[in-house]
Amino acid sequence: MGQTVRLPDPVLSRGAEPYVRVRDLERDLKDRVDGEVRFDPGSRGTYSTDGSNYRQVPLGVVLPRTVEAGAEAVAVCREHQAPITSRGGGTSLAGQTCNTAVIIDWSKYCHRLVSVDEQAMTCVVEPGIVLDELNRQLAPAGLMFGPRPATHGQCTLGGMIGNNSCGSTAQAFGKTGDNVARLEVVTYDGTRMWVGPTSEEEYDRILAEGGRRADIYRRLREIAGLHADEIRRRFPDIPRRVSGYNLDQLLPGGPFDVARALVGSEGTLVTVLRAELRLVPVPKAEVLLLLGYHDIITAADAIPRIAAHHPLQLEGVDDKLISYERHLHMHPDALAQLPEGGGWLMVSFGGDSTEEADQRARALMDELHGSEHEPHIALFDDEKVEGELWELREAGLGATARVPDMPVTWEGWEDSAVPPERLGGYLSDLRDLFGEYGYDEAALYGHFGQGCVHTRIPFDMITADGVAAFHSFVRRAADLVVSYGGSLSGEHGDGQARGELLPLMFGPEIMEAFGQVKAVFDPGDRMNPGKIVAPYGATENLRLGSEWTPDDPDTRFSYPQDQGSFQWAVMRCVGVGKCRTHTGGVMCPSYRATGEEEHSTRGRSRLLFEMLNGHADTPVTDGWRSTAVHDALDLCLACKGCKHDCPMSVDMATYKAEFLDHHYAGRVRPAAHYSMGWLPLWARLARLAPGAVNALTHAPGLSGLIKRAGGIEPRRAMPSFARARFSDSYRRRGPRGTGERGDVLLWPDTFTDNLTPRVGVAAVRVLEEAGYRVLVPPRTLCCGLTWISTGQLGIAQRVLRRTLRTLAPILRRGTPIVGLEPSCTAVFRDDAPNLLGHDRDAVRLAEQTVTLAELLTRADGWEPPRVERDAVCQPHCHQHAVLGHQADQELLERAGVRLRTVSGCCGLAGDFGFTAGHMDVSLACAEHELLPAIRDADPDTLIMADGFSCRTQIEHTCHDRRPVHLAEVLAAGLETG
Repeated sequence: MGQTVRLPDPVLSRGAEPYVRVRDLERDLKDRVDGEVRFDPGSRGTYSTDGSNYRQVPLGVVLPRTVEAGAEAVAVCREHQAPITSRGGGTSLAGQTCNTAVIIDWSKYCHRLVSVDEQAMTCVVEPGIVLDELNRQLAPAGLMFGPRPATHGQCTLGGMIGNNSCGSTAQAFGKTGDNVARLEVVTYDGTRMWVGPTSEEEYDRILAEGGRRADIYRRLREIAGLHADEIRRRFPDIPRRVSGYNLDQLLPGGPFDVARALVGSEGTLVTVLRAELRLVPVPKAEVLLLLGYHDIITAADAIPRIAAHHPLQLEGVDDKLISYERHLHMHPDALAQLPEGGGWLMVSFGGDSTEEADQRARALMDELHGSEHEPHIALFDDEKVEGELWELREAGLGATARVPDMPVTWEGWEDSAVPPERLGGYLSDLRDLFGEYGYDEAALYGHFGQGCVHTRIPFDMITADGVAAFHSFVRRAADLVVSYGGSLSGEHGDGQARGELLPLMFGPEIMEAFGQVKAVFDPGDRMNPGKIVAPYGATENLRLGSEWTPDDPDTRFSYPQDQGSFQWAVMRCVGVGKCRTHTGGVMCPSYRATGEEEHSTRGRSRLLFEMLNGHADTPVTDGWRSTAVHDALDLCLACKGCKHDCPMSVDMATYKAEFLDHHYAGRVRPAAHYSMGWLPLWARLARLAPGAVNALTHAPGLSGLIKRAGGIEPRRAMPSFARARFSDSYRRRGPRGTGERGDVLLWPDTFTDNLTPRVGVAAVRVLEEAGYRVLVPPRTLCCGLTWISTGQLGIAQRVLRRTLRTLAPILRRGTPIVGLEPSCTAVFRDDAPNLLGHDRDAVRLAEQTVTLAELLTRADGWEPPRVERDAVCQPHCHQHAVLGHQADQELLERAGVRLRTVSGCCGLAGDFGFTAGHMDVSLACAEHELLPAIRDADPDTLIMADGFSCRTQIEHTCHDRRPVHLAEVLAAGLETG
């Protein structure tokens, strides 16, 4: 013990950057690493930012196929003195996963659950596994990983370890660090080891073995001992102290837990290769209490009393967050369940049965009854309702980021934490500080049971004065939280956002200790440099900033929700990464099929942001002609799933159409844009001799030539044109029936009219039986869908204007327009007013267009025929995103249909699945949910899909099943009834 340990000079400031021969680095990575190595402009642009305010263009990106390959990537980077940043879900809010470094993305391949020890309740994982996927695989054993951040569907365990993530369930289970048993890590110099709690015997053994590991352990113990008193004084004893390095885990007399000390170090010390995690039993039952208080301060003051009942979760939301969600029409069913109040606490209890959980909740209710500031209370034990209410809380970031008629809000002081018993006072003072800077619109919510506060603040991140005010505010806020004995970060980490503020919390001695720890592991500052230790300033490397000067080009779409600006539309993406989830909703089918960041909604948004050339160092320098952006958008299915599922309502289908319009302006387009983009014209010509056309397009040999010439996937069967168009037949027949409910115009879209007229016939049968007089347009018209999806927007505008001129008399009479094909119906409801700006008839068209189900469910006194069948239903993506499927579900339930609704995209998506080169992705999308559901269905189960694309995909992949439209189901019910 008397041996003197020489400590390295602390890393306290950034030194000169070593010169990296980037081309040589790229070559060696490709030669030696089993994985994907990408130094192209598109990949660099895609990974240039995360969920934060910061942006740094990486040197390149490596996606290792194994953890061994990841370790080899570290070795290659070391030989070139290249910096390294590890990345998982890329949702970090403090800038810790963007850097001018080699980004190692673990999420695509290194996502295995290596082993599970049910008896010990532990498991070993690779860093790229997503939390929800881990818990799904653990579910059969009745176990789960306890901490659950709001990004649980896309955050990786490696990222959670890097940030020391928490989430709402940390109330019961603690932070990620509290649930890590051991870590396998590799240092920049190549030392690889498992670390964890270290007994005296093990410590002595490590020292006796000698070498680099012994040196690390010896120096860590010396640093902790040297600064022990200051660590105990400066580290706040609160549930959510996440800022800084966890030196408290190395204190004399403690477990000397090197694993816990490394958790939360944000990749600045080591690279995590595997983790052994402690697991907890899955609660068998949960109930949820909602407590409504007069305001959020009063709610916060009640926290200690409620926390004494040991809930699973104890969250808070204020009236501003709720009002913003109402304004955005988010979670209306959940909002309707809120009890009266101006600030709410969400308190969940678990138990071995619903009765036990309910009993625990009622014990709290009894204690609160008659208390000062007694809240309004609502108790829920229905899993579906509880899920909707938790979505309301988890949507906080999306609900507050961009509210119409309000300034855009940003992170930057979104994660402070104080002792829970002092939360009310802190919130009051924080609101006063908001008011002093003019930030009164900021909402307050978060993990109140542990004193952690989330918010997004309307900083001006563009002008020099605004950035200066932002900087001043965060320093004042840091002083405030320290005065309350709190932490700058309660779960999001420090990164760049809070790195410069750490001295305000810890003082010079602890900062020196942090620098010494950094020097022990990474003396050359090559591991995620500029984060936590020797950090960049809070106003450096801003994604916007006063020097940001992006293009704001003229566009075809009007972007009414984005100040008429394509640039602001692209900036809707805040990086939360919900487009990287693998279950639920539709977004993002191409990411689910490929696992590629650039094929996610977020990745595409990042590239479009770079394309607008706001920064001198952008890797995307060719604007609308960009190959990188084109390639990323090529696999976008234009499903519009993001418009509905993204908390920011990013509409990538619209952005893709806009990009393609500019990209090909004045140039020859791909053959598919002519063959499928002009389908309405070809269909109109085919009506002259449909039999001859079908014979040509299906003839052996000739069919292949036609597909090749048209850029059509050779493995796809060409659709057949009908012998007679629906609209022609109907005009000869004319309206029938009583028409006591009035006129409706049935829209004969290209697909129904020319390819599946039986759907139109069935719709007429149902509408007339329901008492409507059915009209069709007097001549062939089109919504312009195929021109929109291929980015031929000038033609689409002309087609739509022609349609509006013809329909104007009907629209001005208020006649409903009934759509049968969801994608065409969605054009009328969404794309047409966006393309045609302030055209009043376009607005009328959007307002008067309804689906068949919407019309029929509003028909008072009409009941659908009894069908009494099981059905698997694939809603079209545009139904999901724009039109809604609720009316269809209601109608089918009233008809006695036992419905299983499939989420996800069918993968055909209009021209996408027919385009050469898209087949594999198209089928992978279908295999995600649709095709397994059909294979699992009994032979007599109805397969329903309103979309022509969806039905075609099913016919091409399930040859023994005939999918049907809602109209066909109802018409068949009328016949048998």
